[in-house]
Amino acid sequence: MSKMLRAKMAGNARVESAKERGIWPYFRPISSGQDTEVEIEGKKVLMFGSNSYLGLTNHPQVIAAAVRATEKYGTGCAGSRFLNGTLDLHLELEARLAKFVGKENAIVFSTGFQANLGALSSLTGRNDYILLDELDHASIIDGSRLSFSKVVKYKHNDMDSLEAKLQALPSTAVRLIAVDGVFSMEGDLAKLPDIVSLADTYGANIMVDDAHGLGILGINGTGTASHFGLTDKVDVIMGTFSKSFASLGGFIAADNTIIEYLKHTARALIFSASMTPAAVASVLATLDIIESEPEHIKRLWDNTEYARKLLEEAGFDTGEVSETPIIPIYIRNEEGVFSITKRLQELGIFVNPVVPPAVPPDATLIRFSLMATHTFAQIEHAVEMLKKAFKEEGIALKEKQNGNIVLQ
Repeated sequence: MSKMLRAKMAGNARVESAKERGIWPYFRPISSGQDTEVEIEGKKVLMFGSNSYLGLTNHPQVIAAAVRATEKYGTGCAGSRFLNGTLDLHLELEARLAKFVGKENAIVFSTGFQANLGALSSLTGRNDYILLDELDHASIIDGSRLSFSKVVKYKHNDMDSLEAKLQALPSTAVRLIAVDGVFSMEGDLAKLPDIVSLADTYGANIMVDDAHGLGILGINGTGTASHFGLTDKVDVIMGTFSKSFASLGGFIAADNTIIEYLKHTARALIFSASMTPAAVASVLATLDIIESEPEHIKRLWDNTEYARKLLEEAGFDTGEVSETPIIPIYIRNEEGVFSITKRLQELGIFVNPVVPPAVPPDATLIRFSLMATHTFAQIEHAVEMLKKAFKEEGIALKEKQNGNIVLQ
């Protein structure tokens, strides 16, 4: 390795400093299934950092489907969808997904990140525009960069900002608004009704990344567009299988014209290996469960409302925008985020630290996320441990006195 490259690789003082102090909170190895309780370094830890919102990663029906598919098809497809890697299972899943989200057709990718890369790098060209919410997911940002289109960012969920950007763009170009349905760190929803109104006014198109909305929002978990009754107004819906769908992969759903175009132009599809048989079968089994057992979604929302109530009563700063099972607990200090994360793990609670560049420096937080399979007792214990950790680390909570909020 050249000296210049080696020097650059060794130059991350932020990481090294945190590692030296024993508070670097990433790449923690888990030695068990992704359940409400996991094992880390031989110790049982309550999991409040998972994206498995419906808690189906260990469901017997899902595991059995993955085993059967592996026994029939083997462990992989040994090629891309474009060539030898299309199974009848892929086609079955695509038909199910299209019906589930209310679109004509769908195409599955090997990951959700690849789905955004494939779609956004293909749908628009050099003379077109992609408009992004400033808090969009990294895969949307990277996909837009690969498109060679002109990328325009607007302030988070600020419709005046979006309209000002639309007004400045030429009406002769494609203008694609690409937005998270649920913003994955803060837990708030895109203002989809307003975005649709602006898109109609200015002749723009809309793509919704619904990675964190599918399985949670809308009629029977059919997503953010369904939640707002605007499925027919959204041109492209993207989703992932690594959250509520208990597997790995992603998809794009749209009309037949768009899907056929992506099949023959999306490099992330054409030059990537196919989803494995086990992964596809797991999603199909999860769809069966979601469509036939709505009680999972109800339990998730019961847990979310209970957790939010306890956190707010305890005085944690959870912001004012989360509308989902993702509850941000703001610390607004990177050092504090790392220290709290480490102390919580010692106390048996796993949470995710969120620091720049994922959020602005003054909005650092720990991401507390709920699963349908959590019990109220687990949630109560987690909140008590949060209170203990905050007190030990000297981070003030809020309390009400005479109707006014003060720091404890």
